[in-house]
Amino acid sequence: MTHFVLVHGGWHGAWCWEDQVRELRARGHEATAVDLPSDDVTAGAARYAEVIAAAVREPGRDVVVGHSLAGLAIPLVPDLTEVGALVFLAALLPEPGRSWREQLAAGRPMADWFYAEAMPEQGRDDQGRSTWPPDIAAELFYHDCPRPVAETAARRLRPQSPAPIAEPTPLAAFPRVPMHYVACRGDRAVSGEWARRTARERLRVEVTWIDGSHSPFLADPAGLADLLISLTPPPEDR
Repeated sequence: MTHFVLVHGGWHGAWCWEDQVRELRARGHEATAVDLPSDDVTAGAARYAEVIAAAVREPGRDVVVGHSLAGLAIPLVPDLTEVGALVFLAALLPEPGRSWREQLAAGRPMADWFYAEAMPEQGRDDQGRSTWPPDIAAELFYHDCPRPVAETAARRLRPQSPAPIAEPTPLAAFPRVPMHYVACRGDRAVSGEWARRTARERLRVEVTWIDGSHSPFLADPAGLADLLISLTPPPEDR
């Protein structure tokens, strides 16, 4: 039995993993979904990592799964507590010495749809936190989900603080733990080509591909559960 620590991406919350937790438990595993302080303008990746590390139950065995923006935080967790593996799910990847904003300026890590259709519609609140109109969010994150699921999820999104993307990453080097990168073929947020190249360069791994949108935990939680279990067997089975 493996305990999975599930970490949401930007604008989301622990709620987005509800179906995933159920599917993992149905297969005899355990899972905890964490709630990051995403709307706190003072909280950067190091604070996120503290929250994630606090959810680890069995140091050295638990698998931490980070979606999207959480990819900037999960490689910091092994400095706080031992983990069995890290899984980057359609995730951003930090580059030591740079901020995510610098990565955005230097290349095109996001998908074409993100730049063409989503970015022009992104908003800001009075604290400088980014927001999405629900109709844009539904198409960006959940375009292959049943319409009621996509619309409900889009309405639950909250403002995202710019702190984790504006700060130079606190990461000095990627940890020496088993790591996996899972990319989504239909992702409208993260570029698949960028993910393929960058996972190879920074994590020293080949991408594992799955069909569907940026949010497989809502579009296909059963399929994602099977994949997570196959990628990260417990230590005694490795």
